[in-house]
Amino acid sequence: MATSNLVKAKNEKNDEFYTQYVDIQKEIEAYLEYNPNVFRKKVVYCNCDDPYESNFFRYFILNFKRFGLKQLITTSYKPSPIANTQLELFGSDKTLPKTKGRPKLTANKFIINDVYDIDGDGEFNLKDVAQQLKINKHNDWEPLNGDGDFRSEECIELLQKSDIVVTNPPFSLFRDYVQQLFDYKKKFIIIGNKNAVTNKEIFPLFKENKMWVGTTTYNKDILFIAPSGADLSKKPKTAVREVDGITYLRSPSVWFTNIEHGRRHKILPLMTKAENIKFSKHKEMKEKGYQKYDNYDAIEIPFTDAIPSDYKGVMGVPISFLDKYNPDQFEILGSTQRGCHNQVPDTKKYDDYWEVTPNGKKTGSSGGKTNENGNLLGNDGKKNYFINNKGRIIQSTYSRIFIKNKTN
Repeated sequence: MATSNLVKAKNEKNDEFYTQYVDIQKEIEAYLEYNPNVFRKKVVYCNCDDPYESNFFRYFILNFKRFGLKQLITTSYKPSPIANTQLELFGSDKTLPKTKGRPKLTANKFIINDVYDIDGDGEFNLKDVAQQLKINKHNDWEPLNGDGDFRSEECIELLQKSDIVVTNPPFSLFRDYVQQLFDYKKKFIIIGNKNAVTNKEIFPLFKENKMWVGTTTYNKDILFIAPSGADLSKKPKTAVREVDGITYLRSPSVWFTNIEHGRRHKILPLMTKAENIKFSKHKEMKEKGYQKYDNYDAIEIPFTDAIPSDYKGVMGVPISFLDKYNPDQFEILGSTQRGCHNQVPDTKKYDDYWEVTPNGKKTGSSGGKTNENGNLLGNDGKKNYFINNKGRIIQSTYSRIFIKNKTN
């Protein structure tokens, strides 16, 4: 079933959007600033990247010497759109001519052991890499036996030889992908959908400080390059952008990692409860203050910058809080939904409620759908709400993470 999902995703090009070089560079350089030797003598594996097109491959091959890499491994999934033809990632390089006739579609692997100025022009660049690959000098470039699925035996064998995995994996298989990384105890820097943190398999990794957000801000979406022929008709128009003939897709995505970087240890400056109510830039905080959940022994914090420094109890914060999460300053206890709140159990069920639209029309859904959400008394007039036969009204918040201040 999982393999068929990968095939379906690849055929529909849903998981095939390419990461921009500048985004990779910005993220990776931040780890080097914190630890200049983070990649030294390490094997980096990009196991979801077509080496013919991948900016991950381009970035790491051009910085192979500077990072002090021991080896760079890149594998692709079988239906590479330009497999066994000219290496487009080498720009205008013509050293690898196109094959005659229709190219055979294969999954490929590149294993780079060394890079140097092969043509003697005084500069190492992608032309040198192309020539090295062509003559197979110090490096391996060959097709895989299978389709390149990251769960295949030969790809797992390559994974076992690696130290750090850096890639943009299929979002539809993100849970399986992360589980594999932990099964084989690998360090990683990967991209995923922001909402993946609420998944019942992923969230415990954050709670236990086994995985965290990367260095690029959580509050900004990633702009991916759309492959030729991608069907974007079902994407929101605001998410699709054309620039100089290139189509980009804006996605609510973020970097995830288990490698230390200095950003996650910065203290988040906070005001007290009283100061937030008086000076907050958020109108909602000034008008309503801090509300208590109807079904959790915790208070609602709608904005990360509204976390009170002097509150000793449990607080429900947006998932974007993870962008500011400092394990020295806060403790993560659980989250709403997904059954990830053992330390903060829900105290009430809403099976005898029904859902109503802002204009008062019943949707046909019972209140059971809001069980385990963070629910507040009342109705803001903007979103659907829930009501019982006694006229009691509650409204759901978005996904929340339960935290406590450690400094109190």
